[in-house]
Amino acid sequence: MQRFRLGSVTDVFSPDAGAAAVEMRKLGLQGAELRAINGRNVLEAGREELDGALAAIRENKLEVVAIATPLLKCSLEEWKTQSRRAERAFDIANLAGARIVRVFSGLRTAEPDAVFERIVDVLQDLADKAGRRGLVIGLENDRACNISTAQELASMLAAIDHSNLQVVWDPASAYISGEKPFPSGYRMLPTQRIALVHAKDCTLEGHKPVWEPLGEGDIDWQGQIDALAEDGYNGYILLQTFWTGIRDCVGNLKRLVESSAL
Repeated sequence: MQRFRLGSVTDVFSPDAGAAAVEMRKLGLQGAELRAINGRNVLEAGREELDGALAAIRENKLEVVAIATPLLKCSLEEWKTQSRRAERAFDIANLAGARIVRVFSGLRTAEPDAVFERIVDVLQDLADKAGRRGLVIGLENDRACNISTAQELASMLAAIDHSNLQVVWDPASAYISGEKPFPSGYRMLPTQRIALVHAKDCTLEGHKPVWEPLGEGDIDWQGQIDALAEDGYNGYILLQTFWTGIRDCVGNLKRLVESSAL
């Protein structure tokens, strides 16, 4: 029996969310993280564009799992301006029936520890506001941002004990940032606060990622998926691959999950 629901960030398939939904359904995926509509981030879309994209996703029997925003993928100095877009993200999530709004932690500074408390304040505020809208903030670890590893995620979760702040766990980003994502990185994270898992794979040439088909790079995806199952995770695993052979990645993800269920 499949323990996990599988899906993808929409523009992995196409910048057109409707075209992406058709391909995702054909491949047997169940969920969509909506990031782009007609080649622009979802926050830039007009109501007509949004309605059309959501209709196409629903017609293809996909659940809108999350809204993939660029919130906090900016300098912390720019956040005062960008913060106005948070309510826009919450509106779109409510319209789409999505529970999760994906955010980041500010573009990485030379000394991330020095801005830790500022990030805590921003994320605490976002979690409070999301909670009032029935939503969850999904903080993704990203190699370009102040929170890039499981260790940094764990520190932020410890600082903000808030049910409306959870994480989007990206093992490949942690790996590129110099951490061994599994088992050591993953074991730092409380499973009950993992909202989503993003799946992609790579090797490294120096510090530069070389993207590979899922399960064929350096990330121990079989071990990671087995551990998620053992720990009771029952959320989505969403493809966010940069490998051009997306159908291969879907097939590999299904095989990894099926192997875990044996």
